[in-house]
Amino acid sequence: MNTTTALIFGAGGQDGHYLAEECAVRGLTAIGCSRAGGRWLPCDVADAAAVAELVRLHQPAFIFQLAARSSTRHDALAENHAAITTGTLNVLESAWRHAPQARVFLPGSGVMFRNEGHPISEHDEFVASSPYALARIHSVHAARYFRTLGLRVFIGHLFHHESPLRGPGHVSRMIVDAAHRAAAGASEIIEIGDVTVEKEWAFAGDIAAGMFALAEQNEVFEAVIGTGRAYAIRDWLDACFGLVRCDWRKFVRLRADFVPEYRRLVSDPATMLKLGWSPRVGFAELAAMMMAKPS
Repeated sequence: MNTTTALIFGAGGQDGHYLAEECAVRGLTAIGCSRAGGRWLPCDVADAAAVAELVRLHQPAFIFQLAARSSTRHDALAENHAAITTGTLNVLESAWRHAPQARVFLPGSGVMFRNEGHPISEHDEFVASSPYALARIHSVHAARYFRTLGLRVFIGHLFHHESPLRGPGHVSRMIVDAAHRAAAGASEIIEIGDVTVEKEWAFAGDIAAGMFALAEQNEVFEAVIGTGRAYAIRDWLDACFGLVRCDWRKFVRLRADFVPEYRRLVSDPATMLKLGWSPRVGFAELAAMMMAKPS
């Protein structure tokens, strides 16, 4: 085992970026893999042979399987299955066969739990409410199986988190960019579904630190990683447009026919807090951080 190496599958997104920064803090070399390539090694996590070769070659101390198609829509069924279901099995099998001393981290998600509006912990019931949730639930059971074989597999159930690296298709980034256009004098209107929906607004860098905090210890193998604090989309609009002193109501149109997936999605991170981890960046700080770096 190479004690100074962390292998990150699905490194191309914001989580991969901040996880690589966490590696640097710990003196680890981050070897990132992404289907898109770019600054990272090209690798499709659904390709069992390619995954096995990377694990065998690098003998990492840590393996993070972040690859996913982050959509709950049914038309993403095949992509979710390939990246999350098949990809996770490939990573677990490769680690077990070629790097059995590695610590493997898999992300779960808040959307895979039964959600009745109360804070969700790792002890709550799973519900296959979407293809994405279905794939995540499968990966949890796969992890539990490989744990019986002696592999150290950790699952951190991640709730909503953001960063300046968030792409333009996400509502948080849409709002940030709309606020900047409004401040510049543009009259463009954006369309948003329901501004009363509540969710968490954690900083992706804090969540990456939580991934390591879970994977570095030996007592807890599954835990929720979140802030435990929910804010409405309306609060994000107030924060971002407030920073440029504009009234968001003049630049936002609400979709009357929109049906949200949930009314409120919030975590109970008590287990992670007991491990010594806690988020550092608050809601207002995150808004300021993202507003400082428009698309």
